[in-house]
Amino acid sequence: MNMTDSIADMLTRIRNATRKSDEKVLVPWARLKVAVAEVLKREGYITDFKEVEAGPQKQLWIYLKYGRDGEQVIQRIIRVSKPGRRVYRGAKEIDKVMDGLGIAILSTPKGVLSDRECRKNNVGGELLCTVW
Repeated sequence: MNMTDSIADMLTRIRNATRKSDEKVLVPWARLKVAVAEVLKREGYITDFKEVEAGPQKQLWIYLKYGRDGEQVIQRIIRVSKPGRRVYRGAKEIDKVMDGLGIAILSTPKGVLSDRECRKNNVGGELLCTVW
């Protein structure tokens, strides 16, 4: 299946799995998806992820995180930059998500980083999504 926006597909799969309270979700592998999953793990929104060989294409298992009483850690996950409308932000233009309670994920020349890491490294880039 040819997909136009694979990041939006990944985010939708995560969103649907958290609504169903699934413990993990399977996503087709891509280097950018692995980088986004690394940021989500570093920031504490998922417990882990694992690459697996499944047929002709690699797959990515993403293990979701829930609170003590089953509360979703990922409340909202929204795609910002889209294939038809790319959104770029400089280091000084990156706004805090939910006054610092959430994160923005950006694709930068230094790799895929969270908004906090972008401000710390003084680097901007394409605003992929926001999570809270």
